[in-house]
Amino acid sequence: MGARGELFTTEVYLDNRSYFFNVKENRTGDVFLQIVESKSRDGADGERHQIAIFADDMQKFLQGMDRSLNFVEKDRKERAKLKAAKKAEKAKKIYRVTKESSKKQDDGIKRTGRIHVVSKRPQTESTEETKE
Repeated sequence: MGARGELFTTEVYLDNRSYFFNVKENRTGDVFLQIVESKSRDGADGERHQIAIFADDMQKFLQGMDRSLNFVEKDRKERAKLKAAKKAEKAKKIYRVTKESSKKQDDGIKRTGRIHVVSKRPQTESTEETKE
């Protein structure tokens, strides 16, 4: 038996976190799995959290973990499908000018693309005099 009752240890290192999976035996001979998460901040030791799962409960724990992993995988695939469908739908939206809509309308109105504002105020005598 190793230090502090450790029977087996494996480690997983991620960006700023480390996970340790320690199989241990306590003083009464009970075997349990200790999962430790260690977060480092700015190169210094940071937060440390741990949980313990006893051997009698490991199967139920693993079943819950397996159901969670299956859900995550199924959800990931559904999100990928929706994203691909949305991308395909966006690619389909190509607007084309048809021959009918490209014909110019000849209704006698000159269209220059500029806006022309006409005043609706009635012209008074003073404005008419200034025009003369």
